Amino acid sequence: MTASDTHTTRLAVPDGARTADGGGPAAWSPDSWRGRPAAQQPDWPDPEELRGVENTLALRPPLVLPEEILDLRRSLAQVAAGEGFLLQAGDCAERFGSCTEAGVRGKLRVILQVAILLTYGSGLPVVKVGRIAGQFGKPRSRPTETVDGVELPAFRGDIVNRPEFTAEARRPDAGRLLSAYHHASAALNVLRALTLGGYADLGQVHDWNQEFVRRSAAGQRYETAADDITRALRFMAACGVDTRSQAALHQVQLYTSHEALLPQYEQALIRYDEKRRGWFDTSAHMLWIGDRTRRLDGAHVELLAGVDNPVGVKVGPSTGAADLRELCERLDPDRAPGRLVLFSRLGAGRGGELLPPLLRAVRDAGHTPVWACDPMHGNTFVSESGYKTRRLSDITTEVAEFFAVHREEGLHPGGIHLELTGDDVTECLGGDLDEVLDTHLASRYETACDPRLNAAQSIELAFRVAEFLREQRSGV
Repeated sequence: MTASDTHTTRLAVPDGARTADGGGPAAWSPDSWRGRPAAQQPDWPDPEELRGVENTLALRPPLVLPEEILDLRRSLAQVAAGEGFLLQAGDCAERFGSCTEAGVRGKLRVILQVAILLTYGSGLPVVKVGRIAGQFGKPRSRPTETVDGVELPAFRGDIVNRPEFTAEARRPDAGRLLSAYHHASAALNVLRALTLGGYADLGQVHDWNQEFVRRSAAGQRYETAADDITRALRFMAACGVDTRSQAALHQVQLYTSHEALLPQYEQALIRYDEKRRGWFDTSAHMLWIGDRTRRLDGAHVELLAGVDNPVGVKVGPSTGAADLRELCERLDPDRAPGRLVLFSRLGAGRGGELLPPLLRAVRDAGHTPVWACDPMHGNTFVSESGYKTRRLSDITTEVAEFFAVHREEGLHPGGIHLELTGDDVTECLGGDLDEVLDTHLASRYETACDPRLNAAQSIELAFRVAEFLREQRSGV
């Protein structure tokens, strides 16, 4: 599919503005993606309505600010230098209905629980990035869905259409782009209130994890980590450090991210910052390009090549070393630490073969991205009961392979990407606490798209990753 030539009023490139390839003003502009191949796009039925929505969004305030975006870039530069670790986590596909205080609180809680364990294991600052406040769209393997002989457009996330299997619900609705903006804004408001208002207190988060250890059948395995953190907190208290009064222990910075799937939505929220002389996509702090949309001459790569946000790229089994080098060159020609995050999503048992040549190709080309492991997307299958699922054991195996390969290559394993929820769902198989079996999947299978780890599975995996990090740190 080629991106439509119908669009909002072109945003002029200010004189002297930085462009994606260092050329003149014609080299890149917020709408230079139009006319390029754009994969995974809905068939919008009313171009006039879409134009009107784009124009309205272009007048809306930014959701995030350039200085926040640059703060994240600086933090990711530290990760790329081996001085930090990235945790990106959240829903596979957010629903508008989850953008409530309770919904945001539940996701934030499990992200914080995972983060404290990764901090313990790595001995490094953990940069926390949520798949939150904007992850409303999803690419699909097929553009349509057929049920009982009836074929309708696939559900592409709340930002495009509704999941009910009716012609009306599946019709792409441009007005939902505006709804996505307002729901993202609401989620951000709650998120900022919680992260700055004491919900992220280090002592409280640790208490939550201790509860998991007490309840888990494998609790003894994790007691060492939990006890070490307890002793550290007691030591700080003995030294007069009150976690409730120290901002660094009482508050937390959680950045937002989503897949930049719909270029019209992203372009409408791109803003030029006079002070920094650069373009910023203010829909989120970090955007990423999916494995299905990373075509070098495509609309998605062109769109993100010119903004100053950190940009992620999903790297799947079909990604060749030469292709990855070209993508890095297009998205990060200046080789700036903190600009690129490469998410390997190769599947359990394949990292040892596929990952080393990719690491070497990028390193030899002079790029210093954050390499992070996405152990979710390469391990999805349909169970005997007919549900799309993932095994926690496969997820853990891929993470272990990621760490092993980085150790062999002498590189820093920079992060992990998880699809998770704070709810007690039954979507992924396995787990020491309330193990999920195939026969359990139907009881609470609630995902809008792909299966997510529930809270207990997420914490269990975090303890295992903390072990990998400690081994990496000690050179075991």
